Amino acid sequence: MKSKEKPSCPRKQRLTPARIVEAAARVADRGGLQLVSMRTVARELGVEAMSLYYHVKNKEALLDGLASWVARQFYLPDPAGNWREEMQRSAISRRNVLAAHPWGLGMIESRGIADLTVPRHHDAVLGTLYTAFDVRMAAHAFAILDAYIYGFVLTEVNLPFAPDSGHENEMAASLDLSGLPHLGRMVGELMTTGEYSYAAEFEIGLGLILDGLERLAATPRP
Repeated sequence: MKSKEKPSCPRKQRLTPARIVEAAARVADRGGLQLVSMRTVARELGVEAMSLYYHVKNKEALLDGLASWVARQFYLPDPAGNWREEMQRSAISRRNVLAAHPWGLGMIESRGIADLTVPRHHDAVLGTLYTAFDVRMAAHAFAILDAYIYGFVLTEVNLPFAPDSGHENEMAASLDLSGLPHLGRMVGELMTTGEYSYAAEFEIGLGLILDGLERLAATPRP
């Protein structure tokens, strides 16, 4: 009789810094940065916490890795492309990534210099803007776009409803708007009809910014 072969046990994946940071991102997605620790990330990976220290120095290094991980999800604009199209694609990418991982909002600038991921992204954005503007105007455009993207996402992730759920219309319809004629007009003409979507405002606002920058780009330089 043939001896029965023992079923092979699935081999555990080898730990690497990249796998550890990805696990930390999953933990943060579920409970925010306050939930991220060497212990919770180790549990996510099914290993002992001490084994993580062979690959990641400490929690601070882990958080630096998370900042870089978020920035690597951003679209990297191409200075060889059309500057407006590249800025639009870049802005939409950043908004989508940060809305999906809102814990990354405060980390990009505070921890993003741990490696070259964030500076490399900034460099690509500026390089693309330089194809249309001088250094001073490119710096203005960079700051305006940054403020708009991060400010919009900060508002979006703190809304008491999912931005694309349509619940903003239901909430507005339940408000007592007596004595608030201008807000009442917006609610009556847009929101109670279901036409309004806060999520849609991002690309509308972005278009207005890019329209203004495009007019400046078309202005002859002295």
